Amino acid sequence: MEAKNKEINSGIENRIEMEIVVDAYDESERAMGWYYYLQDNLNVPFKAECILPVSTSPLKLGEIIEVIGMANEENCEYDMFVKIKWKNKETLCVPLKQLEGINIDDATKQALDDWAYWISQKYRF
Repeated sequence: MEAKNKEINSGIENRIEMEIVVDAYDESERAMGWYYYLQDNLNVPFKAECILPVSTSPLKLGEIIEVIGMANEENCEYDMFVKIKWKNKETLCVPLKQLEGINIDDATKQALDDWAYWISQKYRF
């Protein structure tokens, strides 16, 4: 992992290396390390705001949605996706990188911050 973008945060770097991808030897294992870390630490449901438009997602900038869980493992092999309630009845999977939690607990905030840091550094699985 080589930082490319923002200032290094040693606390997050240590958590990524020692907890999230500690025993991961390839892209698939790193993706699953992230998947299970997020699944274990995102306390769902929680409200989130769309902070980044993504061409494959229907969410609009500023839209508020409810995150209800992680997408299936197979959907998270190249990026992390979460299930959301959308339009009051549908369930949809969207990229986690486009969301920011609203009034969330500390564990959820840390997990979201860790993922946002990983993305900001342009790290890859």
